Amino acid sequence: MSNFEIKYTKLFINNEWVDAVSKKTFPTINPQDESIITHVAEGDKADVDIAVAAARKAFHRYSEWRTMDASKRGKLLLKLADLIDSQVKYLADLETLDCGKPVKIAEEEIIYSADVFRYYAGKADKILGNTIPADGEVLSMTLKEPVGVCAQIIPWNYPIPMLSWKIAPALAAGCTVVLKPAEQTPLTALAVGALIKEAGFPPGVVNIIPGYGPSAGAALTHHPDVDKVAFTGSTEVGKLILGSASVANLKRVTLELGGKSPLVVFNDADVEKAAQIAHNAAFANGGQCCCAGTRTYVQAGIYEKFVKEATDIALKRTVGNPFEDVQQGPQIDKEMYTKVLDYIEAGRKAGALCVAGGDKIGNKGYYIKPTVFADVTDDMKIAKEEIFGPVQSILKFDTFEEVIDRANDTNYGLGAGVITNDITTALSFAKHVRAGSVWINTYDHVTSQTPFGGYKDSGIGRELGEDGINQYLEVKTVTISVPKKPQM
Repeated sequence: MSNFEIKYTKLFINNEWVDAVSKKTFPTINPQDESIITHVAEGDKADVDIAVAAARKAFHRYSEWRTMDASKRGKLLLKLADLIDSQVKYLADLETLDCGKPVKIAEEEIIYSADVFRYYAGKADKILGNTIPADGEVLSMTLKEPVGVCAQIIPWNYPIPMLSWKIAPALAAGCTVVLKPAEQTPLTALAVGALIKEAGFPPGVVNIIPGYGPSAGAALTHHPDVDKVAFTGSTEVGKLILGSASVANLKRVTLELGGKSPLVVFNDADVEKAAQIAHNAAFANGGQCCCAGTRTYVQAGIYEKFVKEATDIALKRTVGNPFEDVQQGPQIDKEMYTKVLDYIEAGRKAGALCVAGGDKIGNKGYYIKPTVFADVTDDMKIAKEEIFGPVQSILKFDTFEEVIDRANDTNYGLGAGVITNDITTALSFAKHVRAGSVWINTYDHVTSQTPFGGYKDSGIGRELGEDGINQYLEVKTVTISVPKKPQM
C-alpha cells in the first residue's frame, strides 16, 4: 500500500476543499504499524462557524435545496449510492489503511452503506403528514418539515456505515449537515465528501470538518445555529454532548452510545452453533462494536461443553495484516490497545479463567489475541464495563428468572440476544430484557429497515428504518377554521 493515493485531506465546506483557518493539521495513524499515513486539516471553532454558516445558507427557505422537489432529493441520494458502489475497492482500501479493518469486511460495509443511502432515497418523497378530526369547527392537519442544520459526530469503529446512518436520513428529510468524523479515521468521510459533490448536491448541504472532539466537536454541539446533534460514541461523551446541546439553544439530540450486551444460551441450544454465534457477537470488528455480545450467559447444563467450543473457535481465529485473508486486524490506536490489555489483566486478577488469548501479538501494531474468560461473575470489572476489544466473558446461570435479572442489571441497554429452540423462552426473553435490539438465534443483524438504538445509558432516539428519518423531522400542526354550516 506504499503507493496508495490519499486524495482528500482538507476540510470540505460549501462543496470546496479548504485549509483550516489556523492552517493546522493532524496525523492519522496506521494501526498496523503505528506509522503516519498522512496529515489532515484540523478544523476548530473558526472552521465550524464557516461550515455552519454554509449549512444555514443552504437551508434558507428560498435556497436551491429547500425548494427542490423531494423526489429529486431521492434521486441525488440514489446517485450518491451508485457512486459509492463504483468506488468500493478504493474506499475499502482506504478504510482498512486508516482503521485496520479486514479489507473484505470493509468492502461489505461499504456496499451495505450504499444500500442505506438507497433506502432513504426511497423515503425522501414519502414523508407524510395526517389529517385530524379535531374538535370544533376546524380542519386540522400535520406537516412534517426538516429540523434544520444538523451537527453529526461519528465514531472510528464503522466510519462509512456510521456516516450513512447519519447523512442519509438527514438529507432525505431535507436537512443540511456539518459532519465531524473521528480524528482516528477521517479519510473515508472526506472521500465520500468528494462523491457528494460529484452527485450534484448543492453547496453547503453537506460539510465535513475533521478535527478533535474538545475543539471541533464542542464547537458544533454548542453552536447557536445548529438545530440538531446526532452522535455515536461513548456514554461519557454522550452525556457531555447532551449537556452542551442545551447551552446556546435547545437542540434536538440523537445519541447512540455504549453497551455491555448480554447473549443468553439455554440448555436446549445446539452448542456448536450457539458458540459460533456467540463468538461472532463478541469478536466482530475486533470487539470494537457498541452492541457486542460480550456477556455470554450459558445455562449450567451445557456450560462446560460451551466453554470448550468457544475456546476452540477463539484459538482458530486468524489475526494479522488486514489486507490479507484474516478475520481480525489491529485495534484502532494505542489508547484503546492499552485499555483492552488492562481489562484482560483485570480479569485475571479478579479470578476469571483465561482459556484463550490474553496477550498482545508482536511488538509492532496494535494486535491483541482473541481472549476468552470462563468462570466470570457479575461483579467483575470485565463483566460490568465496556471493553471495546476482543474479549469474551462467559458466565454460568441456572434459571430463566435469574438470567433476566442479571442481564438487565446494567446501566446499558443497546442490544441483547438469546439462543434457544423454545419459542416461549425466546419471546419471553425478548419481552422482559431491556434493550433496543433483541436478536433470537442470531446476533447483530442490523439492516436499513430496522431501527437501532438503546435503552438507559445506551442512548436517546433511534437510527435506521422509519424511526431514523423521523429524528430529522419536526411535526407542525395546521388548523383551519371551517364552519360546519357555511353562511349562504
